[in-house]
This record gives sequence, C-alpha cells and structure tokens, in this order.
Amino acid sequence: MADFQLQIWDIIDILVIAFILYQVLLLIKGTRGWQMTLGITSLFFFYYLSRFMELRTIEWLLANFFTYFIFALIVIFQSEIRRGLAQIGRGRFILRLTGKKPEKQFDEIILAATTLSSQRIGALIVIEREIGLKNYIESGIKLDAFLTYDLLVTIFNPKTPLHDGAVILQENRISAAACFLPLTLDPYLSKELGTRHRAAIGITEETDAVAVVVSEETGKTSVVFGGEIVRNLDGPRLLKVLQKTMEGQAQALNFKTQGQKEAEQREQAV
Repeated sequence: MADFQLQIWDIIDILVIAFILYQVLLLIKGTRGWQMTLGITSLFFFYYLSRFMELRTIEWLLANFFTYFIFALIVIFQSEIRRGLAQIGRGRFILRLTGKKPEKQFDEIILAATTLSSQRIGALIVIEREIGLKNYIESGIKLDAFLTYDLLVTIFNPKTPLHDGAVILQENRISAAACFLPLTLDPYLSKELGTRHRAAIGITEETDAVAVVVSEETGKTSVVFGGEIVRNLDGPRLLKVLQKTMEGQAQALNFKTQGQKEAEQREQAV
C-alpha cells in the first residue's frame, strides 16, 4: 500500500514539474530567451556527444562551463525571471489553474467605451464566456492581440478599415475585429436601436456572451446579456454590470429588453 501511495506522489511530482516547465516555455516564447534556451540545449547535446566520443578537451571545457551555469542563467534570463515573478505576484498562474479571468480587462473596456462615448464613435465589443465564438471570429479579421485601451480605440476609429463590425474578446485577448454577428428578430425592438444594438442582442440571444455597445448617434453606452439590454451606463455602472454578467448574476440587474419595456408600458396604458 505504501509503494502504491509513493507511485501516486511520483506521478503528481512529474505532473507539477511538467506544468512548471510548460509555463516557463510560455514565458520565454517569442523572446530572446527562446533562442538562448535553444543555444543552451545545444551545449548540453555537445557535452554528452563529447563524452560519448571521448573528446576529453571539449568535455572538460563544457564541464567547467556548467559549473557556473546557474549564474549564467540568472544573467541571461534576468528580464524573463523578473516578468515571471511579477506574473506570480499578480496571480496570473493561479488564475490559469482556476479558470478565473482577471478584472483588468474591464478597466481597458470601460476606459475605451467612455472615450468612444465622449467622441460619439460607435463600437461593439463582445466578450466570450462559456460558449465558444469561433464561427463569428472566423467571419472577421483575426488579431490575437493583448487587450488594451489603445488598441480598442484604434480599431473603432472611423478612419480605419476594421471599425465596421464587432471586436470579439477571448480570455483577456482581442481575438478578431470586423466580425459579422447575427441580428435579432425581436419585433418589439425600439426603432432607436441601430444595427450595432441589434447585432449585440442577436449574438447574446444565441450564446452566453456579453456585449458592450457604444451608440454612434447618441454616444450612450449599453450592455447586452441573454438578449436583454441595459442602456445609458456611465463608467462605474458599466463596471458593475460587467462584473455581474460575467459572474452569471445578470438576474440581479433586472435586465429587460427595450421591446419588453415598451410592451409593458402599452399594457399599463390599456
């Protein structure tokens, strides 16, 4: 029984090490550290090759180099080490394990939405939740870029070719821009709502996504979830609504479609 428990802990140990190595590779991928890692791997290969071929001088040189290898790693990968420690401090690795998304994405979205709203520039931002939006991503221009305020504002600039359509966000990244979305068929929808609002309602009727809409005509900001819309949001209220909808607590916000509100008003009038 003790041997069986030891084998289980060995497997856990291997899995943890494999996960750490995977995260380290993700950290250095696309940086200068990646090429340096390949170079160090080559040195290890030549070391064992020299031992196999009994090349004593090369083996001695490489063996002495590896004596100070740990110090060389700290010097070579100092920027990557700093970035990795910073990510651990912000809880990025823990968030990846738990599947929770950092709220920093809300700050970028809110800042971009309020800026676009003040300038009366139309925008449609769709945030993916549990149901994938791959089909809609493929209809647009794939970006796969970090979510930033500057990039969002640039995309929706009327003078850029990507401004017409929706931006789709996946796990704190901008997956695609200029995406085509299905329009809602709600017959009671207010005539005040244009194509962007109808597309936002349409995509949230078919999926569990959350959509942020900035009206080009009025500059008002709205959030759509589950086919329902809440309008005229300022920055603090927009943050509250996004937090609730992303946590699946939209019912606490008393969402109602514009068509439902108008229908209720007509019933009360009768």
